[in-house]
Amino acid sequence: TNNSVKTTYYYQKAFISFTFRSYDGTKENIGKYLACIGNTWANLFINHAFHAFYIGLISFWLARKSKDGQHWIEKGKSSKLALKKWAESSSWTFENKWFLLEAEVSFCNNNYDAAKTYYDKAISSAKDHKFINEEALACELAAYFHLELGQKDKALELFLLAHEKYHEWGAFGKCTSLYEFVVSNFSSPIGTGLTDTDNMRQEIAFPNLEVGLLSSLDDALRRHTDMASDPVG
Repeated sequence: TNNSVKTTYYYQKAFISFTFRSYDGTKENIGKYLACIGNTWANLFINHAFHAFYIGLISFWLARKSKDGQHWIEKGKSSKLALKKWAESSSWTFENKWFLLEAEVSFCNNNYDAAKTYYDKAISSAKDHKFINEEALACELAAYFHLELGQKDKALELFLLAHEKYHEWGAFGKCTSLYEFVVSNFSSPIGTGLTDTDNMRQEIAFPNLEVGLLSSLDDALRRHTDMASDPVG
């Protein structure tokens, strides 16, 4: 249905905006996704699982940055509860995701000791279960946590590890974005793994990946809308 297409469209736009830390785009598209999801029933279970994971992460991030923080915390808690149930049935697939949501909600609640513990657990679990992309994500979010607390050495260590894992996964556009963030926020990243020539040669081909991905989604939705409105001859 058109509503199912829109649900997928807004989720993907929110996911891309979150990945590249675009606050306005994330908040706009997650609101539209949530408005659609209540009327969409024909989603695969695995979509529900991964949607819940990223909706939780997005919600806790928005909670820390927006004025309506409590609203977003409640959204995030719903996702965390779902992931906990799934982790109980399949720890291999969902344990690291639940740990990361626990870390993020602990961060929101200023429970920094618990947050640190759960970030470490999320990183270890993702590594043990071979989810390279989610190991990278857990390292990145843990790095933002330590940076917020003023622990720049630990933050840089985690950003470097996140960069390494994103690169191993093949997410070169994300590597570029993360590199630019570190260069702008740390006084001397020279000499770290982020300046590796071979890595940057691959990354430089993806200077505006976020814009390109969002544009592709817009084009896909337009094509679907045109096909739906054009009567079959």
